[in-house]
Amino acid sequence: MHISLRAGERIYINGAVLRVDRKVTLELLNDAAFLLENQVMQYEQAVTPLRQLYFIVQLMLIEPSQALAKSEPFKQQLIAVLTTCKNLDIIDDLKTCVELVAEGRYHETLKTIRALFPIEQAIIMGNDAAAKPTEAA
Repeated sequence: MHISLRAGERIYINGAVLRVDRKVTLELLNDAAFLLENQVMQYEQAVTPLRQLYFIVQLMLIEPSQALAKSEPFKQQLIAVLTTCKNLDIIDDLKTCVELVAEGRYHETLKTIRALFPIEQAIIMGNDAAAKPTEAA
């Protein structure tokens, strides 16, 4: 896998934070858990239920030694979202996330949760038309 980074950009690989001083392309030759800087959510940005879930999974990816310790907060946040959410798209994708996390596929979990942010935002803004229906008509 080839990853291109700009000068000053960071990448998180297997728990290590790397910053490059010039434009560079990295080639990962084996399996590695990585997260690009633009995919990293700061604590202050975790202000919605799905963003909080994302943040927990992000920590599992960035700090592999803490993944097991973060599994309980992940479960608690997941249960909180599932018990309050009525949107079937969110519920179905979060069920997929449970399987992905159990398999240690954190990067895919983050991608799945990130895709739900627009739906969550539409629900928060009261735009139910933008958020897909919760029941079959």
